[in-house]
Amino acid sequence: MRLNVRRLFRGRAGEGGEGNKRFAREEIFCSNSVVPPLRKLLPKILIFDVDGVLVDVRRSYWLSGLETMRFLTGKRVGWAELHQWKSKPGNNDDWMMVSNWATALGRPTSYEEARDAFAQFYWGKDGKVGNVRKERILVTPRQMERWGRRFELNLFTGRTRQEFSYSFERWPGVRYFREIVTMDDVKRKKPYPDGLLKILGERDPSWALYVGDNIDDALAARDARVPFMAILPTGAHAYRKHAKRFRELGALALLPRISALNARLSSG
Repeated sequence: MRLNVRRLFRGRAGEGGEGNKRFAREEIFCSNSVVPPLRKLLPKILIFDVDGVLVDVRRSYWLSGLETMRFLTGKRVGWAELHQWKSKPGNNDDWMMVSNWATALGRPTSYEEARDAFAQFYWGKDGKVGNVRKERILVTPRQMERWGRRFELNLFTGRTRQEFSYSFERWPGVRYFREIVTMDDVKRKKPYPDGLLKILGERDPSWALYVGDNIDDALAARDARVPFMAILPTGAHAYRKHAKRFRELGALALLPRISALNARLSSG
């Protein structure tokens, strides 16, 4: 059986040199079958979402969302329902998700009321420690340093500046980010692409790669014309449904965890 391996490279527009490669693909042809190619990118700019990408927020934001819903509605809502509401466009913002969800359950809730109720569970109240203390960063400073030597690193998050600073101000890896855009830094939140456009400025969107975990991340990347990869753990709730939607929105790859990004970045 004969194997024929071909590497295909395409130059990056505006880079001014044949040696610069936009991405590399390896295709392996075996007899009359084709092994799907592993597409490797070589962006200049990496942009990361935070929650679900760099930080495990299952016991902080997600748990706070459940507790807020139970507090507001008196109903024993569960994880499956939370995932269903979290996957709806516009609900990357947990306060908006709570407002929409509680209202749909017959308890009209304004955005401001949802925000204030959420805060007592996320930040804590009356001496009780909040769920924010349960967050866990999923990437090491050493990994950020390695990426920082090869790419310009940025963050576009749906967190407020206060929420971001609390979790990251003492983390050594934060020094490698060129720009950090929170919900406080843009007029329109995700799914609008304003944060991505703010980071890019006048630069070609195709030079960048955005890594997120939510439908709103994919929508923002699509509208900014920025290549996108989604974090979607293999055992995630409704995996096939979410995988299908991410692919429909143009995701180049579905990654089980942020460390899997290395296999998708060309060493060129």
